[in-house]
Amino acid sequence: MLFKKPPHDAPDLNPRSSRRHQRAEALRRQALSPVRILVMVLLLPLTTVLIATGVFLRLSEYEREEAVIHLIALAGCDATQAIGVGPFYEGQAGYHKRNDPDGDGIACGVANAPRVNVPQVQNSPEPQQRSLGTAKFVRP
Repeated sequence: MLFKKPPHDAPDLNPRSSRRHQRAEALRRQALSPVRILVMVLLLPLTTVLIATGVFLRLSEYEREEAVIHLIALAGCDATQAIGVGPFYEGQAGYHKRNDPDGDGIACGVANAPRVNVPQVQNSPEPQQRSLGTAKFVRP
């Protein structure tokens, strides 16, 4: 045998190699730290919500501000009243049928409120195009 492995208790002759192994071991201990793993697991739902919100904002048929209001309206009328928006009319951003219990086309509004004439969103035969910077998104 030309090359023999030194025993585990033999000192390392190369000081650079020793420092490299010490740094690698410290990095390994840090990466496998139970506290770090626990924090990463606890932050996973928040990360998932942020990614889903970002995807919704990019793919929504509404402009960014309207899409945020539409998402907040999903939480219910209390959430929209807390930020001071509403009522929402059928065909507008923020209108959800579950927030319109009487079916009059006004969600999160005052009962017997006069209906404002709101233009309805028309479905065009060609896909709607939006651009964000230089990227273009086509709505199927």
